[in-house]
Amino acid sequence: MIKAPAAKAIKKKVERDIYGAGSIGLFTEFDKESLARRPKPGLEEHSGLEKSAEETLDKQCSTSIKEMHPSTSQTELNPVTPSSTFLHQLTRHSQQRNLKAGRAVHAQIIRTGASSCTKHANGLVNLYAKCGHLPKAHSIFSSIVSKDVVSWNSLITGYSQHGGLSSSRTVMQLFREMRSQDVLPNAYTLAGIFKAESSLGSCTVGRQAHALVVKMSSFGDIYVDTSMLGMYCKAGFVEDGLKVFAFMPERNTYTWSTMVSGFATRGRVEEAIKVFNLFLREKDEESDCDYVFTAVLSSLAATEYVGLGRQIHSLTVKNGLLVFVALSNALVTMYSKCESLTEACKMFDSSDDRNGITWSAMVTGYSQNGESLEAVKLFSRMFSAGIKPSEYTIVGVLNACTTLELGKQVHGHTIKHGFSLEVPIGSALSTMYSKCGSLEDGSLVFQRTPNKDVVSWNAMISGLSHNGRGDEALELFEEMLAVGTEPDDVTFVNVISACSHKGFVERGWSYFNKMSDQFGIVPKVDHYACMVDLLSRAGQLREAKEFIESAGVDHGICLWRILLSACKNHGSCELGAYAGEKLMALGSRESSTYVQLASIYTVLGRMRDVERVWGLMRANGVSKDVGCSWITLENQCHTFVVGDTMHYRIEEIKDLVRLVSRPMMEEGFTTVLDSSHVQEGTQLVLS
Repeated sequence: MIKAPAAKAIKKKVERDIYGAGSIGLFTEFDKESLARRPKPGLEEHSGLEKSAEETLDKQCSTSIKEMHPSTSQTELNPVTPSSTFLHQLTRHSQQRNLKAGRAVHAQIIRTGASSCTKHANGLVNLYAKCGHLPKAHSIFSSIVSKDVVSWNSLITGYSQHGGLSSSRTVMQLFREMRSQDVLPNAYTLAGIFKAESSLGSCTVGRQAHALVVKMSSFGDIYVDTSMLGMYCKAGFVEDGLKVFAFMPERNTYTWSTMVSGFATRGRVEEAIKVFNLFLREKDEESDCDYVFTAVLSSLAATEYVGLGRQIHSLTVKNGLLVFVALSNALVTMYSKCESLTEACKMFDSSDDRNGITWSAMVTGYSQNGESLEAVKLFSRMFSAGIKPSEYTIVGVLNACTTLELGKQVHGHTIKHGFSLEVPIGSALSTMYSKCGSLEDGSLVFQRTPNKDVVSWNAMISGLSHNGRGDEALELFEEMLAVGTEPDDVTFVNVISACSHKGFVERGWSYFNKMSDQFGIVPKVDHYACMVDLLSRAGQLREAKEFIESAGVDHGICLWRILLSACKNHGSCELGAYAGEKLMALGSRESSTYVQLASIYTVLGRMRDVERVWGLMRANGVSKDVGCSWITLENQCHTFVVGDTMHYRIEEIKDLVRLVSRPMMEEGFTTVLDSSHVQEGTQLVLS
């Protein structure tokens, strides 16, 4: 069981980043019996990676002091030697992230000529790394003549904590250098490697580290095991992650919440619930349940799961967990994602201890459910309630803005209340202006955004791409590389999408290959989807089919759906029928799949297949979606449904349709497939 003092320590740690566990990986199905056979946890919580170098330095410091003062205990010691004083001060300033005080100690070390001491140098590397000055830490590390395992750990820990692709790659290089110099890593080294590999989404070096864990008999250290588990699962090697999890001799709430969050990340709700139920059976009375409850709620992000969400909500009440504001926030988010805004609002209104995250969750909920005006109203209520919105609240309300007028109002709020264009607000503003069609304003915000990160560049590249300015999007991407900003997977989605809109097939292939060969980014479903769209738009439907069949990811129905739509547009009926049957075999429940496939068979004259498709549609309980479109003008949303003539401005709409339809028909424009539906809809409007 997790002892109460340790549980409090865990709670303090996790509250700094309640969603930290949710960022680790994804997991596969597990064998319940093998998990049930493992021993119950009985050890206290381990400390995190950020304490590794500090703990080692403390041990060094104690050893150094005892060597110089063997008859004096550390608690009684009044350090008089520069060595012991420096080591204590460096450790303390590293823990406090006090760079100014640490630099003063560094100056003293230089003045006393003690900088050549490996222990002092290790402390300085740790100080600068903890404070985010990695170039300085690396410079001091390089000057150490006799590097020991603490030297390497201090720098590896610093880079792995810093995160990012560049830092993670540096960790991998440091580990290779460390091994080449025959320095034996310890548990802290290996945990740093696993964390860095998680950022890279890879396991190449991590597997070597895993072998060392086995060789060094380090398996069983919950901190090392959990780091290794996260690495495998985030990289997609879920079976390997499962093996690590199944044989862990102890587990804590962090481990359980990581498991549940991993399944949630992949949308594998059933597995997430299984892990959650297993946790409920095995937990002790003193276990902190709120983190695991928060994790499982994050997996419920669709309408069909609202019933499960209500059951878990009742369990939180039964276990007295609603006192935890993070859990209340998770419930607001869950109900919002399940499209149950009424219950989300009730949860929000009943929360006695709302914080900025609570308000952000509700604003985002309105935004996700298309209630842009309500999102902006709630945003205004925050100021009336004396709550200063966080930058993430600003981002949420900007995402809700569907008109340029609303967006400018929110932008005015950010200026009035002192928010700068720093990330993420600058990026959200660029996205909002681009989404509302004002690329000039979006570009101006982008140019004025200081310290642009990859998200800033992605926002502008995406805006240009989706507004038909693919050439400029690709130019901006090259500029991004020129200034040294490392692209991520989202960047390449935007870049390949730009190539798709412009018809740059060869260039799209080049970027697709470059993302893995040059930047080490493993292609995901979104990248494959962009490539299928690129090939399909260019009319290379056979190549698209072959690409789908050779895809190295589990894409479900996504890629075949794109190909089916493209085949319909290009009039490639035989290939369209092939794609449609693939979707049927995969169990697609989207009405558009059945409608498009039936239309294709109609064109081919295969009426028996048409009846078969409609029969399967009825048998599977799939109903045809009504064609619908909408537009927001002057803060009013106008909705149009196929065959609907009840709009109060229908006569004006008819006049406009006549104006654009007749010249099109005179020029011989018709749709390739399903033209009868188009003609029927046009006749209804023109009648």
